[in-house]
Amino acid sequence: MNTDSKPAFSRRRFVASAGLVAGTMITRPLFGADAPSNKLNILLIGVWGRGLAHYDSLSDENVVALCDVNEKRFPDALKRFPNATTYVDWRKALDHKGLDAVVICTADHTHAFIASWALNRNLHVYCEKPLAITVNEARAVRAKWDTKKGKLATQVGMQRHANANFNRVRELIHDGAIGELQAAYAWGNRQIRRSGYLPAEGTPPEGFNYDLWLGPAPYRPYNPGYFSGGPGANCLQWNMFWDFGAGQIGDMGSHTMDIVWNVVDAKLPTAVSAKGEAFNSDVTPVECESHFEHPANDWRGPITVSWYQGGVMPRAPKPVIDLTKIGHGAMFKGSKGFLISDFDSRMVLPFGDEADLTYYKPRTKETLIPPVGHFQKEWLAACREPGKKTSCDFGYSADMIEQMLLGLVAYRVGKKISYDPKTGKSPDTPEAETFMGKQYRDGWTMDG
Repeated sequence: MNTDSKPAFSRRRFVASAGLVAGTMITRPLFGADAPSNKLNILLIGVWGRGLAHYDSLSDENVVALCDVNEKRFPDALKRFPNATTYVDWRKALDHKGLDAVVICTADHTHAFIASWALNRNLHVYCEKPLAITVNEARAVRAKWDTKKGKLATQVGMQRHANANFNRVRELIHDGAIGELQAAYAWGNRQIRRSGYLPAEGTPPEGFNYDLWLGPAPYRPYNPGYFSGGPGANCLQWNMFWDFGAGQIGDMGSHTMDIVWNVVDAKLPTAVSAKGEAFNSDVTPVECESHFEHPANDWRGPITVSWYQGGVMPRAPKPVIDLTKIGHGAMFKGSKGFLISDFDSRMVLPFGDEADLTYYKPRTKETLIPPVGHFQKEWLAACREPGKKTSCDFGYSADMIEQMLLGLVAYRVGKKISYDPKTGKSPDTPEAETFMGKQYRDGWTMDG
């Protein structure tokens, strides 16, 4: 297996004299925005699938390195980025000279690893969702990022966050359109059922470094069924297996809970309960619901945030409202009504004799929350000015995915657990510790 770098075509480098050092912008020469010395030196890890979605955004930058476990993906990627050096092992790619930033589009079970290694090298990081697939991974990445805040730009690929609807929902709740917030719910109805890991079948095709694809995951024999999906959807062939992903929670759950997370201004829950279909040691549940208790903050009282998946749904506020018509959506319960939302639209349902909306004053156009704009380019701008905040940085996103993953812990334990956000442990359920993390293959470490 060849894991060495492979020079492609001649490539141009711009180093510290041009105002760049790995991970930090020192100065920007006044040669115009498109000058070579103003471009970020970027490594793209995973050039197919979600990687394709970044080609246009990165085309204005200096993509100096490409990494993919499937070498047959390189010819097409090099047509777009002809000056890049290619790698098959992300651990070696991250040590490419002169890097400023990395975009991570790999399998879910490697996200936290690569993000952690990149932060260790003072690189700006864009990581496709989910940021982690275990509670301990989320905590490790956040702890590392906490030491880099204001110095490095980070973003998790929950790109729907840029939809104007996210801002409008937040404004309506915070401005009291449904009264005092009491509870929030999110759901996704996707149902992809698997009985267990696929049996050994065939051998990896030439150029596909399957052992590197497995990375830190326990060894599982190769089966082409894991890789039979199209670009952007191949993750649906493997992300429901415990070794490779977090199922619905790491997939559309990351996008859909983001509608709620953008509103509630929560950190980590103090208690979690969950229930669902019978436990399968190979496959994450399809049907499941999780409930997270959050303390009060400076604008709302304590609330419960809930997640439903696989056809399990929260109760509709009225029988005439069919929430199942919204495949992935969110609902907020207030003292004077409900707000129901999908990614692009929302409806307010005043409820009760006192819900006359006289207490609600809409914002003027000038006081609306500013639009996010282009999601990937928001991150690129922050790479140049790390003091700028991105919408889904590693603080915001790590808290959200840690909450969601705690639902899987409670599901596996089989009872409600308390949670100490400071220690990452359950004081009353020590057996939950087994499910906070996982075993990795020898030779793989998150802190490289």
